Amino acid sequence: MSPVSQSADVPIPPDLSRRYDRSVAGRAWLASLPALIGQRLEHWELDVDLKPGALPWSGRGAIVVPVRRRHADGIPDGGTPVAAALKVAFPHEDAVRERQALALWDGDGAVGLLAADAGSCALLLERLDAGRSLLDISPEAAAPVWGDLVRRLSLVPDSRPQWREFDHVAAMAERWSDELPQTWEELGRPFPRWLLEAALEVCQTRGVVGRRSGIDVLVHTDMHYGNVLARCGTENRSDPDADGPGRYAAIDPQPMIGEAEFAIAPLLWNRLHELDRQSPAKALLRRCRDFSAAALLDGEISRQWSLAREVDNALQYAARRQDAAVARSLWVASTLAGRTLEDLPAVHDLPVPA
Repeated sequence: MSPVSQSADVPIPPDLSRRYDRSVAGRAWLASLPALIGQRLEHWELDVDLKPGALPWSGRGAIVVPVRRRHADGIPDGGTPVAAALKVAFPHEDAVRERQALALWDGDGAVGLLAADAGSCALLLERLDAGRSLLDISPEAAAPVWGDLVRRLSLVPDSRPQWREFDHVAAMAERWSDELPQTWEELGRPFPRWLLEAALEVCQTRGVVGRRSGIDVLVHTDMHYGNVLARCGTENRSDPDADGPGRYAAIDPQPMIGEAEFAIAPLLWNRLHELDRQSPAKALLRRCRDFSAAALLDGEISRQWSLAREVDNALQYAARRQDAAVARSLWVASTLAGRTLEDLPAVHDLPVPA
């Protein structure tokens, strides 16, 4: 089967179509996908590896097609083609930065990058097990796995050109110092001023300290449970180390440079329904401390960054009138600030992040 005919057989996941059908640029990208996929299949000598009736994987900004490489180093003549994954992203800054970060990590703690095409925002990646992630194990069991990966991913900047592509976490904090109060006013002050001021204090402190700390590393800023997938070939659940370090890899990094503690926040706004029902606020703070300790991070700095990130999230959701998501972010942010806001839904009634 030719690459063109193969690409025509790749269905576009409905969620991805709905998301990008809302704009002219999005519709143009959706229309271009069959040709983009066909070009990469041909250039990288790939065959689509979808089961009949199955959909490709997709995230918020990309389609990921399971493929097999016809020719790869180390495959003897007549050998089994190597499983891989073809990812084609909607063109945006994070897509450009992703390939730069994956090149630096070189498969140590993150999905392996096999090839990249900057023009189409296409990546050929190591095949991971999309059906197994840290969502499948308890947060307590996930902590050492996550912590090991963070330590592996926390590279110190060097002279390689990829480092020039990344924004600095401290610079974001400095921008938030100006932007958060303005947005809060424009949106009609959607939460008490004391919570805004708590976030601004973090921005002002970490913005200055972060610039001067001298401990900048590469940070995976979206390392929630679902963005840590099992490596293929680690399915043996009788193995006592089946969920141990080295069995998982991070995906979709949204990379930045700065303090590694910036990475904790997505763990705190996910899996809220699993917090202890009697003392959910204490359980959230304990989760922050436990994951920080597993990654050898400073728990207090993790708490501060997470508070600021959730206040920013709350304002973004408020601008889009996503009231349920606003409530979730305000519960997390105010709890991290030590004063859980009243008049919010119970934590176990809050919506699950998309």
